[in-house]
Amino acid sequence: MTTPLTYGPHTVDPPVVLAPMAGITNAPFRTLCREFAAGRGLFVSEMITSRALVERNDKTMRLIHFDAAEKPRSLQLYGVDPATVGRAVRMIADEDLADHIDLNFGCPVPKVTRRGGGSALPYKRPLLRAILREAVAGAGGLPVTVKMRKGIDDDHLTHLDAGRIAADEGVTAIALHGRTAAQHYGGLADWSAIARLKEAVPGIPVLGNGDIWSADDAVRMMRETGCDGVVVGRGCLGRPWLFADLVAAFDGRGPEGYTRPSLREVADVMLRHARLLGEWLEDEARGVIDFRKHVAWYTKGFSVGSDLRGRLAVVASLAELEDLLGTLDLSQEWPAAADGPRGRTSGRNRVALPDGWLADPYDAAAWVTAEAESATSGG
Repeated sequence: MTTPLTYGPHTVDPPVVLAPMAGITNAPFRTLCREFAAGRGLFVSEMITSRALVERNDKTMRLIHFDAAEKPRSLQLYGVDPATVGRAVRMIADEDLADHIDLNFGCPVPKVTRRGGGSALPYKRPLLRAILREAVAGAGGLPVTVKMRKGIDDDHLTHLDAGRIAADEGVTAIALHGRTAAQHYGGLADWSAIARLKEAVPGIPVLGNGDIWSADDAVRMMRETGCDGVVVGRGCLGRPWLFADLVAAFDGRGPEGYTRPSLREVADVMLRHARLLGEWLEDEARGVIDFRKHVAWYTKGFSVGSDLRGRLAVVASLAELEDLLGTLDLSQEWPAAADGPRGRTSGRNRVALPDGWLADPYDAAAWVTAEAESATSGG
């Protein structure tokens, strides 16, 4: 048994959070994860750009849609300009768009870091502080949390300074992915960094992220680092029932309570996922096209065959998806090969940054502009 997390008036029990993933953690995927968890835990939206939200971009307004059953409604916000982030947070609070705001300081992709955002931003300590101050002040009592990485690379680590700044500015909790931006998703996550952050900010909950491929990994991370909760990302790709396992583990029912679905059961989830996407997008064909990226994750480890796997990855309708799934040997039991790492595992040696970004960690004025904000959200 573990101690539940408290985010303002909201209790997160078990202390498990679905990591925001661009193009993945939209309303349909969150629905699947939440249902497997019997509504327990916290399920965060994909990244929303503060400028796009303030400008009421059509795609962004769709991305902030929450199902009526989602409680609390958790929205991740990305921004580089303190004023724009502040306006976005006030809009969320004033218009009751969400119940919890998570700020993204962990994204390592070039289109984000080259603007000085995501995992690049905490290097500029005054800019980080200014954004956090605006966000907490504008939240109107909504809990504000932070997700970040260790730093830009091993020569520019920021997580301890950033954690102390976040605690000083009144954030509710901090989540740390134990990799640098340069690592991207390669190598192993450094769980010891999570433990050091927990020691550095003893008055605030710290959540760990990175290399949680099973419920047992989550339990082990909390035991080894002393963190207060876990954030699960790539481990649930094509496996939303991982959240059922996490509930079982934290309730003391693992591993006998873990889910090991047959291919027939996996196929049923695949069809439901595709249907939910079509309903959400109000277009069956678009929903099926969006679903294609999930096929390899769902079928990992099963005997499917390269030809059928390829055909599944280009389906154009629900009927075609259902027909192709029907040709598989659906009696297959859960394969051991389906456990373990999934999703992106590549590293990246060089981080795309604005010119001169690393010259001075305390000089941020030149980058504090609305033009640094992206005009679109999501993946």
